[in-house]
Amino acid sequence: MMDLVALRTFLAVVDCGGVSRAAKELHTVQSNVTARIKRLEEELGQVLFHRVGRGLQLSASGRVLQRYAREWIALERQTKNAMLQAGQQMGEVCLGCMESFAAMHLPGVLSAVKRAQPTVSFQVSSDTSGELIAQVRAHKLDFAIVGGPVEATDLHVETLLEETLVRVQPKACATRGTLPLIVFREGCVYRHKALHWQEVHGQPGQSLMEFGTLDGILGCVAAGLGQTLMPERVVRESRFGDNIVTEHIDPQFSRVPTVLVRYAHAEELMMLNVLRRAVAERVAAEHADAVA
Repeated sequence: MMDLVALRTFLAVVDCGGVSRAAKELHTVQSNVTARIKRLEEELGQVLFHRVGRGLQLSASGRVLQRYAREWIALERQTKNAMLQAGQQMGEVCLGCMESFAAMHLPGVLSAVKRAQPTVSFQVSSDTSGELIAQVRAHKLDFAIVGGPVEATDLHVETLLEETLVRVQPKACATRGTLPLIVFREGCVYRHKALHWQEVHGQPGQSLMEFGTLDGILGCVAAGLGQTLMPERVVRESRFGDNIVTEHIDPQFSRVPTVLVRYAHAEELMMLNVLRRAVAERVAAEHADAVA
């Protein structure tokens, strides 16, 4: 019977790309990692890795085990949380979110969840929407908060709020219309919207700059290096506000739902009701402030 420690070790080697880095990740020595992989191979009667140069490459059997191992590890976490929920408690929750949500909402939302569920702990990762959806599918995350729309039969998708994208340009620039686009890397919904907007407005093929953070993108816009499309609420809170100007754009480009995605067949976490309420309350408060 395969044990979960061996499966976690196997996945650590896969994700880290080698034994030495996996050992650091698992806070153990390389010999332990090697021994666990060897025992797993002996138990299965299969070679799981091939050595290629200085690295390791998954064998065909290893690729099959990778898929099932992620499902088993996720099922174990879900089972623990289901048992804890039955006793009105919560364990560790692995969640991912795109950077705009992390910057604007995540601290307040997680604080609200923690107050309602004191036993819950969070493991949070931030990435592009495309990568986060892939991690939900790979059972690395319990759920993710990403840019929509998302259409998938294997995922449960629900809208939490809607963002309005605006065109952001440097205030002190006489040739704003010809500036290159500054966007997140591939997999970002805002990037997709910006490229579509650029194409429709007769600027296809114009130069592109990529950054990995909101601050990096808005800082470069403020410095006169380019323009971007960004959620209006993010721009309002930006420290670069004095050096940038915004312009409203067509609804077909500006409206982007922020959605929660989770594996369709997974047990719903009790904390999600608290999270939904916290997001709704924050959006309502922002609307009231805007009206006032």
